Amino acid sequence: MSYQQYPSGSGSRASRRTVEFGRTYVVRPKVKHQATMVWLHGLGDNGSSLSQLFESMSHPNIKWICPTAPTRSVGMLGGFSCTAWFNVGESLDSSPDDWEGLDASAAHIANLLSAEPADVKVGIGGFSMGAATALYSATCFAAGKYANGYPYPINLRAVVGLSGWLPGSRSLRSRIGASNDAVRKAASLPIFLCHGTNDDVVAYTYGEMASSCLISAGFRYLLFKTYEGLGHYTIPKEMDEVCDWLTDRLSLDGSR
Repeated sequence: MSYQQYPSGSGSRASRRTVEFGRTYVVRPKVKHQATMVWLHGLGDNGSSLSQLFESMSHPNIKWICPTAPTRSVGMLGGFSCTAWFNVGESLDSSPDDWEGLDASAAHIANLLSAEPADVKVGIGGFSMGAATALYSATCFAAGKYANGYPYPINLRAVVGLSGWLPGSRSLRSRIGASNDAVRKAASLPIFLCHGTNDDVVAYTYGEMASSCLISAGFRYLLFKTYEGLGHYTIPKEMDEVCDWLTDRLSLDGSR
């Protein structure tokens, strides 16, 4: 599936640039459909592996949508091409934010959610780079627009980030503080962040910094959970707690 990043009438070179996304996998709820979560994989992964995970531990009332990122050159990998939601340089601290890549992925995710029934609560979650993309989508929801200025169309009800970081952190406070509506939406959005203390890919401090930056910008409905000894991977206990958190925050029926 291709996504055109900007309306063709913008007249810019970027308006003609397209991004090719991979296959999207869907795990349907076993009983009543009350919520839909788009779940985003990490760098180099795909939606298929996530769909298999959710098939085995799915919540009975949640539909899981597992898209696959575009294949692109990634600076962090020395220019090697693999599936990635956006480009990132050698260092998460110093590399410039890839606003075009972030906006393209956030808009693709929003497009997937736009087809959901009006009475279904929608959210976004992810692991590692997928978590970073989910958190970027949260900031777009609060600000009411993408970095390129186009309106963000989805009413997010929950965001989950596992072992990730926060893109655009340097400008987040000014972006949210620009309007009372953005402040209100930031304060109302439930966010659940999890990070392992032994993460040797995205260091634990990045999870802490993401939490602090979001709270400082006005995202006060946020829970940050530490997993002692956990590396850069997920464990059943963590995913169980994600489902329990979603059940509580979204007021869902049933249990796993």
